[in-house]
Amino acid sequence: MSAESATTLSRYGLWLARHRRAVRAVQWSVVAIYAALIVVPALLPLPPDDARALDNVTVLAQWAFWGLWWPFVILSMFLAGRTWCGVFCPEGTLTEAASRFGLHRATPRWLRWGGWPFTAFALTTVYGQLVSVYQYPKAVLLVLGGSTLAAIAVGFVFGREKRVWCRHLCPVNGVFNVLARMAPVHFRVDRTRWAANVGHIAIHPVNCAPMVRIRRMTGNAECHMCGRCAGHLDAVALSPRSPNAEVLGLRAEDASAWDAILIVAGVIGVAMGAFQWSASPWFVQAKLVAAGFVVDHGPAWLLSDRAPWWVLTHYPEVNDVFTWLDGALIVAYIACVALVLSASVFALLWLAARAWPAPRARQVWRLSHALIPLAGLGVFLGLSSLTVSLAKAEGLWLAWVPAARAGLLALGAGWSGYLFWRMLEAAGSTARRAGAWLACCGAVAAIVASWSILFFVWAPVK
Repeated sequence: MSAESATTLSRYGLWLARHRRAVRAVQWSVVAIYAALIVVPALLPLPPDDARALDNVTVLAQWAFWGLWWPFVILSMFLAGRTWCGVFCPEGTLTEAASRFGLHRATPRWLRWGGWPFTAFALTTVYGQLVSVYQYPKAVLLVLGGSTLAAIAVGFVFGREKRVWCRHLCPVNGVFNVLARMAPVHFRVDRTRWAANVGHIAIHPVNCAPMVRIRRMTGNAECHMCGRCAGHLDAVALSPRSPNAEVLGLRAEDASAWDAILIVAGVIGVAMGAFQWSASPWFVQAKLVAAGFVVDHGPAWLLSDRAPWWVLTHYPEVNDVFTWLDGALIVAYIACVALVLSASVFALLWLAARAWPAPRARQVWRLSHALIPLAGLGVFLGLSSLTVSLAKAEGLWLAWVPAARAGLLALGAGWSGYLFWRMLEAAGSTARRAGAWLACCGAVAAIVASWSILFFVWAPVK
């Protein structure tokens, strides 16, 4: 990136720091739009089959949330880090506001548990499938609105003008945390200049809402890119960097098992199962076998379809009702896909880690980070399949979609393969490095094959 581009980035960072009122105006505008989109459609009857975005508020809200909002928020992490979190996210705005007037209690140890990012993501993803959050506005109000109320409650109880919810409990915090590591921009901290200017420049305290230790900040994982620290002690500036820098610079001793589990079992495994089950002939076959067994042997209540809509999908007016057996099979399918795929990937990464002397677990956690590009682009493609469905209903031209999907999968696979090769530089001889890299490529191939089955065999665009 040119010096002029770098200067432009630095100026933008300073603009964010100096125009907090404008940023807050944007944030509260997003809150208002978000509230309208989740509340109003839930109060209206379900749209007819021929409803379109320009003549029906519910379809418009589907486009806003699932057609555009979430897919491109995921994509934005690769381009601008967690700018969504710091400048636009309504939950972040609301939890920080609640924290300003709340009880200001210290964050308890249980809330800082490292497994929350994976656990919250997995539970929210599975529950969203059970209540069909992508299809029905009441489910959107329940899942997204419930998450927002929880964010406000956590903000009211914990912290002082902080985003405790965002740092520890937000269901997508972990996903954003790992994807933002690939962004080509970051707030760079010049520690030498920081130390030189302490005591010589008037210090204006920085309220870092996500509670990042700014002086020691080295990456994008926890930074919300809000710009409040830009220019602090003349040592913090929004700057360009290689998108590979954070992953390639990760040391084995700093690699986290929970991050690896989130990437492989969560963003790849759980997400794959959630996007696959509704199109999977394996799921249909399993349902037929299980239903036959229940009819012959019981218990009969598994075939009951009287669960409330907030537990399982229940919309008899459009002939969309889940039985208890459906719910159990959906959970089982997602769990099985996540288990089989993540076990396969970790096994192949363990083979690759044998290029180093024992202990090797830390190397497995480190190597898992090379899968971030493929994992993130896979989730983008999965979410954008809803965009494709909505576009198809609108009668838009979609002949380009298969090629675009193949291109993005190839990009993710190639990017991850390159990162693996670079991360294996210190693995020993060329032969050991090549062998380890082939094992890593096996993990990449397993993931690409899983997405390809969904996009090009089970649910191709026609």
